[in-house]
Amino acid sequence: MKLSIKNKATAAACATFLALGTFSCQTDLLSPVPTTVLSDQVVFSTPARIGLQVNNMYAYAKTGSFLGGRYQIYGDIRANDFVNRTSNGVTGLGVWNHTLTEASQNDVIATWGAAYAAINQANVFLAGLDKNAALFVAPAFAANYATTANNYRGEARLLRALSYYSLLQLYARPYTDGGGTKPGLPLRILAETGPQNNNLARSTVAEVYAQILSDLTFAEQNLPLTYGTTDPSLNVTRAHRNTAIALKTRVYLSMGRYADVITEANKLVPAAAPFAAPSGVPNALNSSVVAVFAGSQLTTESILSFPFTAQDPPGTQNQLAYYYLPAPLGNGEYGLNTAAGSIYANTNWAATDARRVNFVTKSGTEYFLSKYPTGTPYIDKAPVIRYAEVLLNLAEARVRSTNTVDAQALLLLNAVRTRSSATAYTTADLSTVAATTDALLLERRIEFLGEGLRNGDLLRLGATIPGKGSVGAVEPTNVLYVWPIPSTELATNALMTRN
Repeated sequence: MKLSIKNKATAAACATFLALGTFSCQTDLLSPVPTTVLSDQVVFSTPARIGLQVNNMYAYAKTGSFLGGRYQIYGDIRANDFVNRTSNGVTGLGVWNHTLTEASQNDVIATWGAAYAAINQANVFLAGLDKNAALFVAPAFAANYATTANNYRGEARLLRALSYYSLLQLYARPYTDGGGTKPGLPLRILAETGPQNNNLARSTVAEVYAQILSDLTFAEQNLPLTYGTTDPSLNVTRAHRNTAIALKTRVYLSMGRYADVITEANKLVPAAAPFAAPSGVPNALNSSVVAVFAGSQLTTESILSFPFTAQDPPGTQNQLAYYYLPAPLGNGEYGLNTAAGSIYANTNWAATDARRVNFVTKSGTEYFLSKYPTGTPYIDKAPVIRYAEVLLNLAEARVRSTNTVDAQALLLLNAVRTRSSATAYTTADLSTVAATTDALLLERRIEFLGEGLRNGDLLRLGATIPGKGSVGAVEPTNVLYVWPIPSTELATNALMTRN
């Protein structure tokens, strides 16, 4: 197969969408004027060209319709901490009020298509890297390029794992429902450049999680420890060893495998304060949560975030600030719910808490999330995982695995809490396991408000998705608890089944 180099990624994505049935696509229309045609071997012929393809994998993962904004937004607005203000069907109204259908909702179709495009981009890259490994010799390549190639393989597999994990949180039953035996996703791990392999049955939830963990373990073993200090932004915007470990703590927590959460988190979290990763990128809890979301947003607390620039924005109506900030900086699509049961109304979120003082803004009679402060062209980074989450993942796993009020868990919880609030929890406050887990879940709601973790936290625990206003609660037994499989997939994959 030969592709013009400028359209190689587009054609690969086009093939992905063909396989998924997202839209019809004709590759001969991608280049209406003659272009230089290069073979697969040529686009893997220099380190610079391979590096561009690595960047392209990140571009697919961070597209605005997926992990560049929409996914994080969907993860929060499904629950009850935000209210829809605009009734705009294009900006997640069906997600917010649980009226998604397989046939008519762009949210269902676009998220699925964007995630599988990111997965296939990783698959195409991995296949090309393996096929052309014989080219990676002097003088064009450095003597140690095999190590660099494995670094890239680690990045590809981490992005694939992150994409599959993200899909599971929306389109499949939680792992804890049946121990992973419920239908999961079509597990596409081969490079697809045409529609030949459309038909693929769903693997179980457990099988998809097994692939995710296999990818993350490979990534941990092959990613660089750090990108150094020459360009420190890469330690936030590119995957490194600690990124894989941190994501494994999230994955194992979602599976209820608490002992494994502890094993992984202990690689990044010392037994006693100050808590900071002992090797690799010096990831640590920043002294100020405000600083994490200010300026360049490049503190060592941010283990992975996706960046944007004025020339590379997240795209129309995908931007985090556009959804959450009121005019004139944003469009105020979603305001904070102030009714009983919302995090805003929770009396344990003190008025003096730095996260409330700095991340909540009032406009008229309404309140909004201002965690993402930048208006047009909306270049706030899209967060994926922070060190604060690793601390709380570890704390919760310690409590749940021992069924005790664990002393280190209390230290970890207070480490996150007291950098923003003057009031620490005491053993008297948290005298029972139930009180401790409640405090941990509350802290997660406050700390990660607007970062997309709420939906996953509810589903992993088999909890009811709370109602808000006229929108009723969604019980775990309700078909609406997970999203429908898109009609596009059902139409083109004869082995696909409905949720």
